[in-house]
Amino acid sequence: MTIDLRDVELESGDHVVQFYERETDLFEVVGQHLARAARARETAIVIASETHRQAFETELELAGIDPIEARRAGRLFMLDAASTMTRFMVEGQIDRNAFRSVLGSILEDAFEVGRPVHVYGEMVALLWDAGDVLTAIELESLWNDLAESRQFSLLCGYPSASVTGPEHVEALRQICHLHSSVVLSTPCSDAFEPQVGLSEKTADFAAEPGAPGAARTFVRDGLRQWGHADEDLVDEMAFVVSELATNVVVHAGTPFCVEMRVLPAQQLVRLSVRDASPIMSTIGNSSPAAQAGSGLSLVANLASCWGVEATSDGKVVWAEFDLVPS
Repeated sequence: MTIDLRDVELESGDHVVQFYERETDLFEVVGQHLARAARARETAIVIASETHRQAFETELELAGIDPIEARRAGRLFMLDAASTMTRFMVEGQIDRNAFRSVLGSILEDAFEVGRPVHVYGEMVALLWDAGDVLTAIELESLWNDLAESRQFSLLCGYPSASVTGPEHVEALRQICHLHSSVVLSTPCSDAFEPQVGLSEKTADFAAEPGAPGAARTFVRDGLRQWGHADEDLVDEMAFVVSELATNVVVHAGTPFCVEMRVLPAQQLVRLSVRDASPIMSTIGNSSPAAQAGSGLSLVANLASCWGVEATSDGKVVWAEFDLVPS
């Protein structure tokens, strides 16, 4: 599930991940999160780099919160991510007992105030940036184990640039599975800008009988190259593109372009088929003529959402698929 943390207050048991394009996005979201906790006189633990800790304190000051007073009152703990990790890492590996002891002690100090506790951490991001992706995944899992015995919310931050690339698709899927929600740092209307995408592929096709099959193969091969191993999902997406391509060949009769885009932060695949016909697609009736490749009712059933948009030279029909089940 994707959320905008600027409008949502985390509760005990929530484990949320934020993928951010710009550090200013991170500062704003985490700053507002910390300010909300301070106003409710709840306790916040920040485990981050020195630069980020300073930026978060600035955000608190802009929100009218005195971070020095909050620390004195025991409602704000500022810890260095790298130094904290050294307390439970042994020869590059996590000592699970040490992790439970170190983080458990930090949480107990926060619980003494008697208010809900909220944690922001970026130790996992440091591990990922260092190329130790498997240890980052293990650390996320250990946080979940710790949450079974202690009540707190946890927000993790990863720079989007470090998690992009086809080599990270499976690891990124595991990271998202270990979290209850994904934070959107930018408005949904900007979610499909190319710079946010993990990868993008396009291919042009002529309006001929073999085009739908070629489009289906293009999508299937592209998804496999990106490392998507869920064959059922791959088949569904390939089928949807085939149906949309058939619509173009049968009804529009124009050349068309198929575009695939993977968005890691939103854990989505967007498939688009562009053609040069101004006639907008709709879910047809049950007559044989309407069923001649329209298939939009099937598209609506398989995709998480879909739509049709007019362009200056025709239209684009798009469909989105969730990579991580809700």
